[in-house]
Amino acid sequence: MGKGERLRKTSQFAEIREHGRTWACEFVVLRAMPNGLGWNRYGFVVSKRLGNAVARNRVKRLLREVVRLTPTDAGWDMVFIARNRITTANYQQIEAAVTKLLRKARILAGMSEAERTGRA
Repeated sequence: MGKGERLRKTSQFAEIREHGRTWACEFVVLRAMPNGLGWNRYGFVVSKRLGNAVARNRVKRLLREVVRLTPTDAGWDMVFIARNRITTANYQQIEAAVTKLLRKARILAGMSEAERTGRA
């Protein structure tokens, strides 16, 4: 992920927290809002409650890789917040959770118009 694809400032995270929508599952919480740009920007939140630095960095690496490989529609700011149970999850479980959340949020690329509008 390049610099233009990252959310880095506290104000960016606060704006998404205040104006974005939220979807959750057992491993991850997704907060997203349209950004008006032609590309997506991502942020990752991993609390110190999840464990030591090694555990937190592992979770961030797994989340970044899943997001990098999952095709999404352009023009969104997304924040992925790790939950405690993610430390015991493997890559496939995290991938399934993120895909499920992106589908719920209707951000997943390749969705039909019927799926996007909820008529499927």
